[in-house]
Amino acid sequence: MRRTLALEMDGLNALSGALGEEAAAAVRLIASLRGRLVCAGVGKSGHVARKIAATLASTGTPAQYVHPSEASHGDMGMITADDAVLALSKSGETRELGDMIAYCRRFGVPLIALTAGPDSTLARGSDLVLLLPAAEEACGETRAPTTSTTMMMAYGDALAVALIEARGFTARDFARYHPGGALGSALASVGALMHGGEGLPLVASGSGMGEALIEMSAKGLGCVGVTGADGRLLGIITDGDLRRKMSPDLVSESVDAVMTPAPVTVLPGLLASEALRQMTAGSRKITQLFVCDEDGRPQGLLHIHDLLRAGVS
Repeated sequence: MRRTLALEMDGLNALSGALGEEAAAAVRLIASLRGRLVCAGVGKSGHVARKIAATLASTGTPAQYVHPSEASHGDMGMITADDAVLALSKSGETRELGDMIAYCRRFGVPLIALTAGPDSTLARGSDLVLLLPAAEEACGETRAPTTSTTMMMAYGDALAVALIEARGFTARDFARYHPGGALGSALASVGALMHGGEGLPLVASGSGMGEALIEMSAKGLGCVGVTGADGRLLGIITDGDLRRKMSPDLVSESVDAVMTPAPVTVLPGLLASEALRQMTAGSRKITQLFVCDEDGRPQGLLHIHDLLRAGVS
């Protein structure tokens, strides 16, 4: 097993050293497309092509997989003049790719080859050749695709990451394509999880603690915000503040005397995962965060339980 990994690492090191202008040209070509990058391959190369298409599509580069055999029986119509094709074949002599190569040549569709065969049919018929360096397959004399498919997979990842940087693709963009699961929750914005509107517990500066207690009980979020005449958040009163300052005269106190001034706040567009980090950073034990606009006016409230229920960690 270690020998297998060592051989595949040798292949990746060779691939890194072999990257050159043709790789940069491929990134520029793909980034300039008005349509999609169509990834194609047969067998193990086909599985890698599917993965590359999925990675690109999820990171801002429209892409899809088309099986070369199905393309020969009607699916060639999925490839338009605005698209480009990335064809994977170690030998470059995969028979099923023949019709796709001819189609690209006939209709002027840019064709990028990812192959180890520099003089192959695929390479000769392509506009750009991403050449895999010579590397020993890890499985010995059976020569089943191992090192070669690892290099193809890594090349696809390298293209995807280069395109992410070329496009300025951000985590917030990534979240649009990953709404489900733990990843989607972590990439959700604070604004999507916060309590807002009539559910927001707020009292005006100068109010009595009796009014604040009623507001806290009615909204059930374990805190109340104190706002100034201009609507900006001045402070917060939590259940913990009440326990620490409990006395027979608490109800007659002013909220300004009990509140914690200048509390930590976040903007609505912040990622939920970053909000959780701010709540738990260092010695902080914050369970509620007010969500304010850039002028400091409350827009919502985020409770740590909201993050946990959403699966943010």
